[in-house]
Amino acid sequence: MDFRIISLPPFTAVTSGPDPQFDFSPEGVLGRFNEFFSGIKPSPRDSFMPRDFLFFNKEAGGLEWWYAIEEGMPDGGFSKISFEGGVYLTYFYWDHDEDANQKLYQQALDYIAASDAFQLDERPGHYSMGHIITPPEFLEALGNGMMEAFVPVKLKTAH
Repeated sequence: MDFRIISLPPFTAVTSGPDPQFDFSPEGVLGRFNEFFSGIKPSPRDSFMPRDFLFFNKEAGGLEWWYAIEEGMPDGGFSKISFEGGVYLTYFYWDHDEDANQKLYQQALDYIAASDAFQLDERPGHYSMGHIITPPEFLEALGNGMMEAFVPVKLKTAH
């Protein structure tokens, strides 16, 4: 597998908050958050980067969703967080294919462990996360989308 190394800039995001139920139904925490941010239409200038990131918040024991907002964007009454940005190793798989995700995640961890240049950088507020990269109209036509997974890394420091 070939991996990419990318940088995400710092941003302010609204958060669903952690949901231990993983509830994507219209009444659930994640379903309501999806409904909120899916209605936001960023300007063309701001629509080229991923804006939403889904991850498991280990400390809180729940699935959490962030949506990066710009000044003047609505917050929907959701709490805001500040993300410090970071460097990520990324890979792609079909959404909901957890076997492929687990295989690729393990390959990514092995690749990181074997690297002389960087190491894993998972910590509170800086987890592995995912983002669906398929445009909505293609997602609907295909019935599924590609997920990009982001695994945090940092340069190794010399001792």
